[in-house]
Parts: sequence; structure tokens; C-alpha cells
Amino acid sequence: MTRIKMCGLFRPCDIRAANEIKPEYIGFIFSPGSRRYVTYEQASELKALLEPDIQAAGVFVDEDPKIVAALLGQGVIDIAQLHGREDEVYIKELRTLTDRPVIKAFCIKNEYDAAQARRSTADYILLDSGAGTGTVFDWKLIQGIQRPYFLAGGLSLDNVEEAVRYLHPYAVDVSSGIETGGRKDKIKMAAFAAAVRKEEKL
Repeated sequence: MTRIKMCGLFRPCDIRAANEIKPEYIGFIFSPGSRRYVTYEQASELKALLEPDIQAAGVFVDEDPKIVAALLGQGVIDIAQLHGREDEVYIKELRTLTDRPVIKAFCIKNEYDAAQARRSTADYILLDSGAGTGTVFDWKLIQGIQRPYFLAGGLSLDNVEEAVRYLHPYAVDVSSGIETGGRKDKIKMAAFAAAVRKEEKL
């Protein structure tokens, strides 16, 4: 079954919508450059509203691993999602500080990028077209990847059924594809989840 991750939630109403729709994962973005940025304090308040069966991922860009581990230890997030230049040394250091799962994001532009993702020691890999570009990359580049991965990059109600049918990813990760005017849209969130679940039942 393909799981669903809805990323970039930053308002209490986003959490309430997620609690109703029940994606397996949601994401808090801790990169100050993002318009969906939340502080650690805001994330803690939002996490308190989140149903316990939904896991929260914290999205970081080259953050100090001690800070990442502290947020995991405090229960503000359940999973660390790394979107910067974090390498194998960084992942190894993070593992000495926490036993919580790690997702490492890779921008897939060619076969070399896909090979790098395949070799990562992270628990999961996330395959994207680039940080928040909202565009789809060439899915043919990742057909040979056998390990579980999160598929991101330009997913929306228009293409997610095809993505699930074509690739059977471990999870699909969506942000801008469930927004209207830069804010999460509950109707789009519900429709996206329904499309993924519909395809899984076929």
C-alpha cells in the first residue's frame, strides 16, 4: 500500500484536516527560507494537536545533528527528513544521537543521482525534482530502485494516480499540489488522499 505524506503544514486548521484525512505522515519545514517555515515552538504546538497514529517528519537543511536529535527525543517530530548537503558522515553522526528513522532527500536529474540515492544508508530516501519546484522529474530514472522511497516533486491530483500505478512507491509526498494560494486546501488534501487510496484498491 502506498502511504501518503502531506508536507509543509503550518496552521492548526492544517492539522485538523490531516486528522480527518489520516495520511500516514505529515511534515513540518524547519528551513527559514521556506514560506511554510515553522519554528520549533510552533511545531511542538502543532504536534500536540496531531492524532498519535500520524507521524510527523521534520524537514531540515544542513541543521546541527544535535538539534535534530533533540527534537526527535522531545517528541516534536518522529522522523528526520534531510534536504541539504547532509552526507553519509552526517547520517552516521545522527545515528549515534538517535535511533529514530531518517529520510534523506535526493534531487533526481540523471542516473548518477538515482544511483547515489540507491546507496544511501538512510532508512528511507525521498526522490524529488528539486527543493519546492513543484515540477515532476523523469520517473524512468528511478524504475530500477528497489528499496522503499518517498516520491515527491510536482505531485497533484492530476498525476498521483499515474505515479502510484507506474512506480508503486512506498509513499507519495505532496505539498504545493494540495494548496490554494499558498495555503493547504482541505478539499484538495482529501481529494489527493482519495486518489491514492482509490488506485491502491484497483
